[in-house]
Amino acid sequence: MRLLLCISGASGVRYGTKLLKVLSSNESVNVDLVISEAGKDLLQRESNTEIDEIKDKADRFYDPDDLDSPPSSGSSLFDAMAIVPCSMSSLSKIASGVSDNLITRAAAVFLKENRKLVLVPRETPMTTIWLDKMKELSSEGAVILPAMPGFYHDPKSIDDLVDFIVGKILDSLDIENEMFQRWEEKVT
Repeated sequence: MRLLLCISGASGVRYGTKLLKVLSSNESVNVDLVISEAGKDLLQRESNTEIDEIKDKADRFYDPDDLDSPPSSGSSLFDAMAIVPCSMSSLSKIASGVSDNLITRAAAVFLKENRKLVLVPRETPMTTIWLDKMKELSSEGAVILPAMPGFYHDPKSIDDLVDFIVGKILDSLDIENEMFQRWEEKVT
């Protein structure tokens, strides 16, 4: 599988970096990576992580302003794209057809080519405008996967909550994982 992973400027970069870490150890997945400028700032602010530490885990890294790179074209064969986290600005631009950077352009390509597109918004509360944009994207085939962890698996740490969301993202990408304990029927 060839996956385009994008980290945009929304709080929650831990979701994106954990997903990248998990995927980088999966030999059947090649990961191309794009991090927006705001995403780079949040990477430093939220995790004290330098961009080079993240870039090294990807197979390829693209500058967010490089609209000449392969993800900008439908003739480049990617299987899926995930924006983790997805800022509401990026989500709204994608829903409105604005392609002003590599992340929004690639998302437009994935929609037009009917390829899997997973968006992980992390904002709360949400405006009606944002909810309408999510509905529009869902109707176009995008998977809207808000970073809303479950608690039935009895999380003990923030990492457990992050793993839950990363596991759900992997499920949406049809990648087997054991990131969290799945719901089980209670036997009485």
